[in-house]
Amino acid sequence: MSGVSFSIGGSTRNLEAYLRNMKKVDFSAKLRPLAQQGVNALSAATPVETGLAAHSWDYEIVEERGRVTIWWTNNDIENGYPVVIGIQYGHGTGTGGYVQGRDFINPAMRPIFDAMAREMERVVRNG
Repeated sequence: MSGVSFSIGGSTRNLEAYLRNMKKVDFSAKLRPLAQQGVNALSAATPVETGLAAHSWDYEIVEERGRVTIWWTNNDIENGYPVVIGIQYGHGTGTGGYVQGRDFINPAMRPIFDAMAREMERVVRNG
């Protein structure tokens, strides 16, 4: 029978203190400014016809089961369909035509996601 084993010697006091401190970090507060930056980036990147879609971005931070999730939302809905989804992925027209989608969300959010990763790494390193 083969296997892997390891042992830890010494005190785990520092690790335990670090983990207790991590439980106290308000990650939502750390992410809130970056979530707002995401709203600003999405608003600036949204193609403007009437301007409603561009100005309808918001965010929600949800904390549950030890996890923090950011939801970016857009409440510009026409005939039950989110306008920004039609812009992003394309949509049919009322006259039988098709409007090609335009990827504006991913390029706008990439720098925000990178900034979030850097901020979370900083928080984890510094407590």
